[in-house]
Amino acid sequence: MFENTKKKINKYLSNDIGIDLGTANTLVYVSGKGIVINEPSVVAMNQKTGRVVAVGMQAREMLGRTPPHIVAVRPLVDGVISDFEVTEEMISYLIKKAEEYSPKILGPRVVVGVPSGVTNVEIRAVRDATRNAGAREVHIVEEPMAGAIGIRLPTNSAVGSMVIDIGGGTTDIAVISLGGIVRSKNLRIAGDKLNNDIVSYIRSEFKILIGEKTAENIKIAIGAVVPGEHLEAPIRGRDLITGLPREVILTDSDIREAMSASIESLVDATKEVFETTPPEILIDIMQKGIYLFGGGALIRGLDKLLSEYLKIPVQFVDDPLTAVARGTGIILENMELYRESLIQNEDDLPPTK
Repeated sequence: MFENTKKKINKYLSNDIGIDLGTANTLVYVSGKGIVINEPSVVAMNQKTGRVVAVGMQAREMLGRTPPHIVAVRPLVDGVISDFEVTEEMISYLIKKAEEYSPKILGPRVVVGVPSGVTNVEIRAVRDATRNAGAREVHIVEEPMAGAIGIRLPTNSAVGSMVIDIGGGTTDIAVISLGGIVRSKNLRIAGDKLNNDIVSYIRSEFKILIGEKTAENIKIAIGAVVPGEHLEAPIRGRDLITGLPREVILTDSDIREAMSASIESLVDATKEVFETTPPEILIDIMQKGIYLFGGGALIRGLDKLLSEYLKIPVQFVDDPLTAVARGTGIILENMELYRESLIQNEDDLPPTK
């Protein structure tokens, strides 16, 4: 009775906020409002004053275009904090912006998604940055678990599920059952790595230098991992021989060749997770299939390639970009049901004798 009353009071006094803290994009969920923010994980800093110039979309537009004293940085590398102070500034900005949708008296209760297999030091960094940004209460959940909850898989039941979350900095391959991750593998092969592969390929094959943003645009426009409809698009960059601007036409087969080594590593890693999965859970996965989500999962033909190689159905989920953010929202609304799925908070552990 007391707990229910406390929950009702807290609901009126503070917000519940879920954050999908991604290398490329950060999404914010506010309880009762849904996903209210979807912005690039980029912060522009003025090095002369040490102040933040812009965050999110505004800062992303500055990448590669700033004068020497303004630096546009991505404070998260491979899904974990590389610059603590800048990450804190970014989370603070996001929380303040989210609270504008529903102003409350107390600081919010926050659930933050992190990649699977992060270290205790990295978890503490996320927790401290979120607390310093104004959160009253911080809970950490692994992103594949949050995504599985977000797409309404039966994570708490004795039925095995397999998900692949391909983000900007990392890919999480996870087998889930009874509210926990049974087997998982975290790869540094995701959207950013594929962009770098495209930059390197165009440099070596066409002797043209392009930026990461251009590589991402061409990947979205004509990227495909299996042959299909013929796609082509122009790309502009600096000719490494003459130093002058030059344009060439790229096809989907060029992009496929550029990404081939990384995609092969991703497929092999999925196979490795299968090889260590308990056979009873493997039977469940064979019946239900594998679920793909995250921005990187949108590459054309990835589901077909995985399905052909693994001999198991593979399917995209609806709205794959928001699966983790939706999962943090469901956890906030049913905290007791999903408490076992959260990463244990050191403050909650019993004192050692």
